[in-house]
Amino acid sequence: QASPSARSFQLDYEHNCFRKDGAPFRYISGSIHYARVPRPAWRDRLLKMYMSGLSTVQVYVPWNYHETLPGVYDFTGNRDVEAFLDLTAELGLLVILRPGPYICAEWEMGGLPAWLLWKPDINLRTSDPAYLAAVDSWLHILLPKIKPRLYQQGGNIISVQVENEYGSDYACDYGYLRHLLGSFRALLGSEVLLFTTDSTQAEELRCGTLQGLYATVDFGPGSNVTEAFGAQRRVEPKGPLVNSEYYTGWLDYWGEAHASTSATWVARGLEDMLQMGASINMQYMFHGGTNFAYWSGADYKDQYKPVTTSYDYDAPLSEAGDPTEKLFAIRTVISKFQPLPAGPMPPATPKYAYGWVALQKYADLLDVLHVLCPSGPIQSQFPLTFEAVKQIHGFMVYHTQLPWDIPDPVKLGAPPHSICDRGYVMLQKEYQGTLERDGQTTLHVTGRAGDNLDILLENMGRISFGANTSDFKGLLGNLSLNSRPLSNWLIYPLAIDTAVQQGWPHTALPKSSSEGRVGPAFYTGTFETPGIAWDTFVKFPGWSKGLLWINGFNLGRYWTRRGPQQTLFVPGSVLHVGHPNNITVLELEGAPPTPLLLFLDRPLYNRTL
Repeated sequence: QASPSARSFQLDYEHNCFRKDGAPFRYISGSIHYARVPRPAWRDRLLKMYMSGLSTVQVYVPWNYHETLPGVYDFTGNRDVEAFLDLTAELGLLVILRPGPYICAEWEMGGLPAWLLWKPDINLRTSDPAYLAAVDSWLHILLPKIKPRLYQQGGNIISVQVENEYGSDYACDYGYLRHLLGSFRALLGSEVLLFTTDSTQAEELRCGTLQGLYATVDFGPGSNVTEAFGAQRRVEPKGPLVNSEYYTGWLDYWGEAHASTSATWVARGLEDMLQMGASINMQYMFHGGTNFAYWSGADYKDQYKPVTTSYDYDAPLSEAGDPTEKLFAIRTVISKFQPLPAGPMPPATPKYAYGWVALQKYADLLDVLHVLCPSGPIQSQFPLTFEAVKQIHGFMVYHTQLPWDIPDPVKLGAPPHSICDRGYVMLQKEYQGTLERDGQTTLHVTGRAGDNLDILLENMGRISFGANTSDFKGLLGNLSLNSRPLSNWLIYPLAIDTAVQQGWPHTALPKSSSEGRVGPAFYTGTFETPGIAWDTFVKFPGWSKGLLWINGFNLGRYWTRRGPQQTLFVPGSVLHVGHPNNITVLELEGAPPTPLLLFLDRPLYNRTL
């Protein structure tokens, strides 16, 4: 390796290429999101990417994954981005870093922290001083960790993206991009190559590019490669051709068919671009991974479209990190242009079908509010949003009482777009049904004055792309009975993960639990591994919708009833060997009469809808 003083990574406008240490250079890269891969699997995934013939990996940094509350930072364990970057260097990979502050990535709120919405009138991704102050404070924490890892400093980061597809944002605020450019230069120095990425549409390239940032484009297989790079040439007449996001697959939304993209098609497009001398990053995705816990985002395309827990993406490396036919097709194309590393591709990780596990009902959710909300409820005349009570993820319960007798069914309803995102309605602890954003917003109920009305509100993930408004969660408007607003609410922000991570629920069943009742309830069970902790997939036969924790680790949402995803990926690293594994399920709508889970050695992504 060149000494730091001689190391350089630059644009050559005369010969339309990159120059690395003075020599012409072209990268073939793939994207991996460390936040979607458990830390024990990082090396396996990166090694497989290296053995595929990639010289480079592209990496997003999700701001909200690290600054969990204002001024509270987490770079430990799965969030240790420095350890991840050091591992890329150890394996001989270069890095293209995309630190945002906005990243999209179908990630909760596009990587922006939900606590920004505690100031309800904030204008995200603009020159709004409140937004810029938060961004600057974050960049002053993050970028000093990055600077010593830049190529010019002896590290392996060759370029850094500023913002992300900013041209697709309505604001088109050049002042914001200029501010970011100034901050990145001040914190990273004058030598690092800074760039932008936008679609090939003229309007998006107009708003997303800025002098001083090298403009690159993104497009997928099936595009006319000459035309697509022609769009880049209109904003960058000279310099290397770069596709920063070549789509190898596509994402899944709940309630739609599993997406797939032909390996032949992907390989053909890749070869066409490589023949033109272009640099390419295969994103979205080379390895997708999993939206554990509450990290999946949502798109807005005429309606709210939440993203599945699996982020398999039909990518060359599967959700579990296994090489696919698509990976070998890509590797064959790469071998025509540069030598592949010596040695075999590492094999698929071993999987184990642990079989059937019986669970038992532990308690209805409403019977354990004292555990899930130990500080007690917040009183309010009218409903408050998640943001108003500083709840980031998960669930809140809204409780009130019927103000008068209702002998005949009347309409319990919410104004349009005010259920964000699903509301599970209980009257006298009996489940009545579900209200849903962009779906059913009324139910008919009967009851007596003083009857308890509870709505469990679920946040399904904040919009990461497609809407230009802040995505507040909870009850955004007042519920009404026969058009008369309900008031006097008790609001319980639930800290379910805190309780589960501390070992709750403990084994004894509370006496109050009602066995047959449907609606939100917790189920528990245990299973032992036969001396091995291998990756596995859980199926939920007859279950409806909910969340799964194993040994306190939140594996994300299942939604068997809606699909297409039918299994959740369980990394072997969360399992114990030699003592029982504790399972906790929160089922929201109704478990089967005999609550069983089935552990398989393969995923089921595509239920026929």
